[in-house]
Amino acid sequence: MSGVIEVDLFDKHVDREDHPEALKFRKLLQKVAKDFKTNLVSFKVHEGTISFAFDDDELTAEILKVLEEKG
Repeated sequence: MSGVIEVDLFDKHVDREDHPEALKFRKLLQKVAKDFKTNLVSFKVHEGTISFAFDDDELTAEILKVLEEKG
C-alpha cells in the first residue's frame, strides 16, 4: 500500500464512512482507481477529515502534487 493521504474536506459533522458526502467522495475515489487500473485500499472518515490510500505509488504522488498546488 502507498502512503495514506489525509484531506480536511468536510465539516466536522461528517464523521462516518456511510455519511452521504463521504460516500459521494468514496465513489469518486473508486472511479479514479478504476481509471488508473489500481485499487482504493483504505478509506476512513474522522470529523470531516478523509484518509485514503491507493495501491499505486505513482497515483498517490500525482494526487499529492495536485493537493500541494491547490494548497
